[in-house]
Amino acid sequence: MEYEVLATPGEIDFAPQSTLAEILQNVRTILTTPKYSVPLNREFGVTSTWLDDPLPVAQARLTAEIIAEVQRREPRVRVTQVTFEGDAQEGILRPKVRVRLVEQLEQLA
Repeated sequence: MEYEVLATPGEIDFAPQSTLAEILQNVRTILTTPKYSVPLNREFGVTSTWLDDPLPVAQARLTAEIIAEVQRREPRVRVTQVTFEGDAQEGILRPKVRVRLVEQLEQLA
């Protein structure tokens, strides 16, 4: 089963009700944290170096970075799809990431 995570800031639940809720919250945190903004872990998050690139280039760079960062920071899931919503005219590019639990992938193999 795949789960969709939208890169929108939200409240942090310090005691998630399930492992799945914890994993999805972790992915959302990765997506919404700008790199270099975490004082003791400057490498955590996603960079915004693509900010002034043309839309197709920005989407490609951001997709690659999201996949790599989620793999590194949350090994319990694999990214299966990255799409974007937002308004190109307004300069809004919000990633929507689909993930699958690694346990489920192992069961399929």
